[in-house]
Amino acid sequence: MSDSVTDCSDCTEPRTALSAAEVEALVRGICFKTGPPRTVGVEVEWLVHELRTPQLPVTSQRLEAAYAALRAVPLSSALTVEPGGQLELSSPPAASLMECIGTVSADLDAVRTVLAGHDLGLVGLGHDPWHSPRRYLHEPRYDAMEACLDRTGPAGRAMMCTSASVQVCLDAGHEEPGPLGHGRRWWLAHQLGAVLVAAFANSPLVGREPTGWISTRQLLWMEIGAGRAGAPPLEGDPRAAWARHVLDAPVMCIRQDGGAWDVPDGMTFREWTRTGVPRPPTREDLDYHLTTLFPPVRPRGHIELRMMDAQPGEDGWIVPLAVTTALFDDPEAAETAYRAVKPLAERSLGLPAPHNPLWLDAARTGLADPELHEVAVECFTAALDALPRLGATDEVQGAVAAYLERYVRQGRCPADDLLDRLHGRNLGDDLLDQLHGKEPADDPLAQPHGKDLADDPQTRPHGKDLRT
Repeated sequence: MSDSVTDCSDCTEPRTALSAAEVEALVRGICFKTGPPRTVGVEVEWLVHELRTPQLPVTSQRLEAAYAALRAVPLSSALTVEPGGQLELSSPPAASLMECIGTVSADLDAVRTVLAGHDLGLVGLGHDPWHSPRRYLHEPRYDAMEACLDRTGPAGRAMMCTSASVQVCLDAGHEEPGPLGHGRRWWLAHQLGAVLVAAFANSPLVGREPTGWISTRQLLWMEIGAGRAGAPPLEGDPRAAWARHVLDAPVMCIRQDGGAWDVPDGMTFREWTRTGVPRPPTREDLDYHLTTLFPPVRPRGHIELRMMDAQPGEDGWIVPLAVTTALFDDPEAAETAYRAVKPLAERSLGLPAPHNPLWLDAARTGLADPELHEVAVECFTAALDALPRLGATDEVQGAVAAYLERYVRQGRCPADDLLDRLHGRNLGDDLLDQLHGKEPADDPLAQPHGKDLADDPQTRPHGKDLRT
C-alpha cells in the first residue's frame, strides 16, 4: 500500500487523456518485462510495538519520534510507513538470493537499533493479535482508501492498519515457454501461492481470540473483494488478462490538486475512459490506478508474490524468501513444483485467486489439509535441494531444513504455535500480563523483539546467523 505513484513513469507521460484501447496497450507493454530470471527482491512488513509489552498501544507521537530518527539512517532498502504505522523495507533488486538477504539483514539491524532506543521493536505477525485498527498516516491517499474499502466492511481498515507480510519479487521470466517462461511462472504463482499461504500462515488471532483461520490476514484480503484484491482469470495470455483486469477494476479515487479526493462508487477505469467524468483520465491516473490494485500476484514488470504472512523471529522472513526463489528460479525445482501443484489446480474450480476453494482452504486450515500438506513437503524438499545451486549458504539451507522438519512435515505452521499456547493455557484477559513478558521465553507471543521461540537450537524454527 506504500507503492510509488509512478510505477509506470518510464513508459507514460502525465496529463494526456487516455482511451480504453490506449490503456490496454500501455498495460500490456509494461506488466511483464521478460528475459532470463536474474534478480530477486523482498519486501518485509513489520508491526511496531512496545519492546517489552507489545499488548500496550504505542502513541502516534512516539512512533513519529522514532520514525524521524530512522529517516536519518542510511539504508540500502527503501523504508516506508504503512497506514497503521507498520514499517516496510523494500530491497533493491539483487543479483542473487544471498545478496538480497545480506542487504535487507543489514538494514534491519540498523532499524532495530534505532527503534530499541525508543523502547520499540519489530514484531513478525501476519495480523496484530492485540490492537484494533488505528490509522497513523492521515494523507489524501489513505483517507480515500479507507472511504473506498469501508464500503465492503471492516476488512479494509484491518488490512491497512494491523497486517504485515513477506512479499517476494522475482523477474517475470523468459518470453518463451518452459519452466522459466513468464506464462508458466504466472500460472505457477497462482497455484503455488495457496501452498505458501498454508505453509507460512501466522495470523490466527484478532482481539486476543482465535478467528478460526490460520491466516486471518489472507481472509481479510479475500473479504476486500475480487475487484480490488483478486487476480484475473488464468486462461489465455497473461498480458491480455491483466490488461482487462486493470480496465475492469474499480477506481479507488480521483486525485485533486487540493482538498479531499473523489471516491467514486463502483466506477471502473474502463467506464472512466468512456464517460470522462468528472474529468478524462490521464496516463498519470493510470499509473496511480495500478498502485491501488492488490492481487495476490501482481505484475509490475517483475512479479510480486504478496500472499505470505510476516514471520516470527529476527530472520524468519529469510525462509519464505529462500523457498520461493528456489521454486521459481531453479529450473529443476520449478518443474517439480509445477508437477506437484497441477492436481491442486482442479480445486480452484477455475475461479481466480484468492476467491476460490483452494485458497480458502489454505487460509482456513493450512497444512492440516492432506493434499496441501503433501504438496508442501514435495515443494519444500525440492527448494532445499535447489538452494546450493543458487549459492545459498549452509546457514540458509539449515534454516529451510529446520522449517521443513519442524513445520511442513508435521503439517504445521507458525500459527499453530500461537494456537497451541493459547489453548494449552486457557488464555483469558486475566492471564495476558503473564503471557507477555512474564511467561517462559518459549512463548511466541512473549517475543516482541523477534527472538526465536526457544533457547534450544534444535527447536528454533529459523537458524541464527543466516545473513552471510
